[in-house]
Amino acid sequence: MVDDEAITIRLTRDQAFVLSDWLYQVMFQSDDLEGIVHDRAVWSPIYAISGTLDKTLSEIFIPDYAPRLEAAKERLRANLYGRTDASTAPSEDAPTPPQAHQIERGTAGNHGESH
Repeated sequence: MVDDEAITIRLTRDQAFVLSDWLYQVMFQSDDLEGIVHDRAVWSPIYAISGTLDKTLSEIFIPDYAPRLEAAKERLRANLYGRTDASTAPSEDAPTPPQAHQIERGTAGNHGESH
């Protein structure tokens, strides 16, 4: 068994954008990573994924962050459920983040690299 053999994960740009935002919310806004992921060994790949997404996605620095994020979420829901029909989508939709979130996110774009 080779422990340092790299694994490649492929995501669409929308998937990467939505996942990046969710990771940011869990890790840095709500500070609830410990409540969600009890085994700290899992934090290592979470930080690696978050850091990689942050380095790859230009979307986190774009002024219209919130509308772009919502559009990406809608496209992903449509892919999953065949339509953007809210009655078939999970009820976990959070309200659109305030503009301040985009500004904070844009200035904290390297948060995953320091871990």
